Amino acid sequence: MAQNSTLEKPSRGGWKSAIFIIFVEVAERFAYYGVAGNLFMYLTKVLGQPTATAAKNVNTWQGVSAIFPVVGGFLADSYVGRYKTILFSSVVYLIGLILLTVAVSAVPLQLRHTVFFVALYILSIGEGGHKPCVQTFAADQFDENIPSEKLAKSSFFNWWYVGIVCGATAAVLVVIYVEDYVGWSFGFGMLAVAVAAALVVFLVGSWGYRRQAPVGSPFTRVAQVVVAVFRKRRLSEREARGVCSEDEGLVGGGGAGVQALSRTSQFRFLDKAMMIDEKDDEKRNPWRLCSVNQVEEAKLVLQLVPIWLSCLMFAVVIAQLGTYFTKQGSTLNRTITPKFQIPPASFQVITGLTILISVLLYERALIPLSRALTGRQSGITVLQRIGTGLAFSILTMAVAAFVESRRVSVARENGLLDRPRSVVPMAVWWLVPQYVLCGLSDVFTVVGLQELFYEQMPVGMRSVGAAAYITVTGVGSFLSTGLISVVQWISGVSGGGGEWLGDNINRAGLEYFYWVLAGMSAVNLCVYVCVAKRFVYKRVEVDGGGTPPF
Repeated sequence: MAQNSTLEKPSRGGWKSAIFIIFVEVAERFAYYGVAGNLFMYLTKVLGQPTATAAKNVNTWQGVSAIFPVVGGFLADSYVGRYKTILFSSVVYLIGLILLTVAVSAVPLQLRHTVFFVALYILSIGEGGHKPCVQTFAADQFDENIPSEKLAKSSFFNWWYVGIVCGATAAVLVVIYVEDYVGWSFGFGMLAVAVAAALVVFLVGSWGYRRQAPVGSPFTRVAQVVVAVFRKRRLSEREARGVCSEDEGLVGGGGAGVQALSRTSQFRFLDKAMMIDEKDDEKRNPWRLCSVNQVEEAKLVLQLVPIWLSCLMFAVVIAQLGTYFTKQGSTLNRTITPKFQIPPASFQVITGLTILISVLLYERALIPLSRALTGRQSGITVLQRIGTGLAFSILTMAVAAFVESRRVSVARENGLLDRPRSVVPMAVWWLVPQYVLCGLSDVFTVVGLQELFYEQMPVGMRSVGAAAYITVTGVGSFLSTGLISVVQWISGVSGGGGEWLGDNINRAGLEYFYWVLAGMSAVNLCVYVCVAKRFVYKRVEVDGGGTPPF
């Protein structure tokens, strides 16, 4: 126990425990995408909301669902623990799904809007506890002090994402079809049953989990550094009597506590917090004098902020997947047989399948090839992986703009510009490239963010780190909502062709909106490259150094 403060026996943890937790995540993703994947169509077809209003409501709900994990991650790391947080959030999630099923089946239409949205935001509360903890709790099952488990952990994030995509793909293929052609109540009921089964499986695996105790507020140590820097803002390095190197609870591995971090030269202004002056000789005040290790933890958190900001445009692009991409598909020829049409929201399965295939190719082909070229065990760095995903997001919007231009051209040739409910005689398969590119962007960026915000955060803040990468999606969804409003206003007051994002997308100018997103994404990528080049990976003293930079 000297090197590990987890509360488990040595025989616990590993893949045999992680598999139970992965099952829970698969079921939760199955439920989430069963709701989110077809939410736009429910709001427009059943509740009768205008296209732009429905898109903003979808983005807002997804944004809230991705912001709540910050609270859940904080409570899990500080007071409750990850196991109990997952248990509680799963119960809340199940309640939300049951209420959603009741809303679409037993509540009169005039009251359904209120009950439906209450149920949606109960799901958001469940997401708040579930998202930041399940992945981190599963990763905790691999002890970095055991070489075999550390090696297994290196590929864990890829296979974890495969599980997520399997759940999402199953929802898009099965549940959305059931919702469109059998009934919404039956579709949402399937989701409730899946989450209930996952809760049982999670409880069955409880005997073998490694559980880490809460470490108190993870923000306190960072806040102490900020306060200490302010109080010593006039202290110069020449006046200092040395630095404070003492810290409590240091560990060398991945257990709870504090890792012994090497001193770095970035954010030098924070170093004042560790400098000793005459007032520190009497008694150490943690709000005036911080250890080297504590300052380095604050640096880790601070340097992740620019990375987080430069990934927001990626999330704005991904937000189009369940809104305007779906709207495009609903206007095209989706007929497979005379009696069967593919639901427009089901085309999101192409993105899921792309992710599954890409992860397999990444593990089996790209990593070995890049490992041979670069000499790094991981092949390419995490930041290079994220940057590749951001580049694919630019291509996604450029291709989507070209396809939308083609769709409008066909509608014009067939006299359908003022008949938005008519099917444009153009195969829906034209949308496949943008869905594929969206999947490639997702698999590089999201998996990279997962790994970066787990590995580079201080140990005691890993659930908060998981929440932080999730909030990229949330804030990106809010930004998408804001952009839709801004574009509607500008295009509406400028005259000419009317609103770009009106209900009649045959005349709306959706392709121009896509080009705006492509241009913003290109500028964002340039900013990201500048930020990534200055990033310094975590250096743990027992490891003898950190990973090479970008």
